[in-house]
Amino acid sequence: MSARLVIMGPQGSGKGTQAALLATRLGVPAISTGDIFRANVKGGTDLGNQAKAIMDAGDLVPDEITNAMVRDRLAEPDAAEGFILDGYPRNAAQVEALDGVLAGHGVGLDAVLELTADRDELLARLGRRAALEGRTDDTAEAIERRLAIYEQQTAPLTAGYAARGLLVTVDGIGQVDEVTERLVAALGARVG
Repeated sequence: MSARLVIMGPQGSGKGTQAALLATRLGVPAISTGDIFRANVKGGTDLGNQAKAIMDAGDLVPDEITNAMVRDRLAEPDAAEGFILDGYPRNAAQVEALDGVLAGHGVGLDAVLELTADRDELLARLGRRAALEGRTDDTAEAIERRLAIYEQQTAPLTAGYAARGLLVTVDGIGQVDEVTERLVAALGARVG
């Protein structure tokens, strides 16, 4: 099956969980910039050390690093027939970079999935995640900062994707399997 998707939504909306579930259903890799960054941090790479300092401060890794990592990842064989990007693009410059990468491969996006959730639910979910996983990048201050950055930089991208006919908005509140079924139904004939 072929599916080239972006999944968007604020931190805590369930993007990672839903990307993994959809990836299994569609037979394409879920590509999370957060996982790529954390793997580099764990591996102690130069990029990982830079990314750790940035993420621990609650900031986002710069576009140049992120764009290069995504470009390299999309060139890997398992992404040839499709992918689900989680956490990318997060600003207009990254949208442009992604469009360029895909055009270079002679393909485009099938859809951009937006998961929605209210702020109180997001804060509660992120607080639980921080406690369960012991994530140093999920402090209350870092969470607030990332939500503010999302609202300023990433949320406006949905209007551009809507104008291109790519945006599919789905309610991210509810049981995990219910949200997955909503996403699959909303995708309909866009993938296949």
